[in-house]
Amino acid sequence: MTTSPAVLVLEDGTRFVGRRYGAEGRTVGEAVFATGMSGYQETLTDPSYAGQIVVMTAPHIGNTGMNDDDPESRRIWVEGFVVRDPARRVSNHRATRSLDDDLEGQGIVGISGIDTRALTRRIRESGAMRAGIFSGSDAQLGDDEQLAIVRSSAEMTGRNLSAEVSVAAARVVPAVGECIGRLAVLDLGIKEATVRHLAERGFEVHVLPQSVTLEQLLAIAPVAVFYSNGPGDPAASATHVELLQGVLREGLPFFGICFGNQLLGRALGFGTYKLPYGHRGINQPVLDKATGRIEITAHNHGFAVDAPLEGVVESPAGFGRVEVSHIGLNDQVVEGLRALDIPAFSVQYHPEAAAGPHDSTYLFDRFHDLVVAHTSTQKASN
Repeated sequence: MTTSPAVLVLEDGTRFVGRRYGAEGRTVGEAVFATGMSGYQETLTDPSYAGQIVVMTAPHIGNTGMNDDDPESRRIWVEGFVVRDPARRVSNHRATRSLDDDLEGQGIVGISGIDTRALTRRIRESGAMRAGIFSGSDAQLGDDEQLAIVRSSAEMTGRNLSAEVSVAAARVVPAVGECIGRLAVLDLGIKEATVRHLAERGFEVHVLPQSVTLEQLLAIAPVAVFYSNGPGDPAASATHVELLQGVLREGLPFFGICFGNQLLGRALGFGTYKLPYGHRGINQPVLDKATGRIEITAHNHGFAVDAPLEGVVESPAGFGRVEVSHIGLNDQVVEGLRALDIPAFSVQYHPEAAAGPHDSTYLFDRFHDLVVAHTSTQKASN
């Protein structure tokens, strides 16, 4: 394992000196922390982390290695990776290579050997901010030059990253078992576990590029529409909001997760805002208001919907009555929306549980039941 120096620089001038981890060079992005003690392979390959330098709060990372079964997408998406104590050896029967191998092979610049607790507290106190990791010859740059590079990088607010992570062409995943119809999935950074869950509920899953038009989407004759998770600022995705409003006017059932929840909020006429440091981890408590049940859930989001937590309100965009269905218990953030006059709902967290607890996989069954009921009603009315 390399012992060459590396430095992490925050945009407020805070510096952490450690060792190179992964590829050598420089990288910039928004520094965020993830609280999961396991599941780093799923985290690294989650497209929602595009544009971000991920700090792992668990101190020991890499002991289970990497394999070809657990990736959630076609590559690692994080801009940089920060750990305290990298595993010196892989110790898992499923591993085919080390984490170091994949980080270096895919050009992911990282840093190890720093006080990740102090860095996490800095982010919690000051909010997520731009950062840079410098190693090799870039580690020898002057402090002022490194800081200038960080401060000249793009901020997450106002960024639309969907085109960077979405598929370039549509792909179809067959339904498992009896098929209940075609599902149009807008790929804004979807995870493979989500596709599998949808296929297992009987959908023929059509994963569509984020640039698809309403006409192209309707041409596949879908029985429902799904918006995936993804990176970026929902306020910068006006075309996806407009597309969703067209879907809702067509009366198609809709389910959205994470970024899809934020876009449903905006399609219904609510605003969104940037959280101070976001929710990232597989241990986030959420209250389901309908059942009173508390779910431990997997999160990865830096933005949230601005809607009233209590009561039923009218959609500002004219889609009838809406209520907040789920609330985050750590900070009272909107974690789900349910439309009462149209067949649409969404959650802010990740029910596919990769990695994460399985408390929320029932949401895929709820979507299945909604679509079956809607289809039956449509047939009866015809």
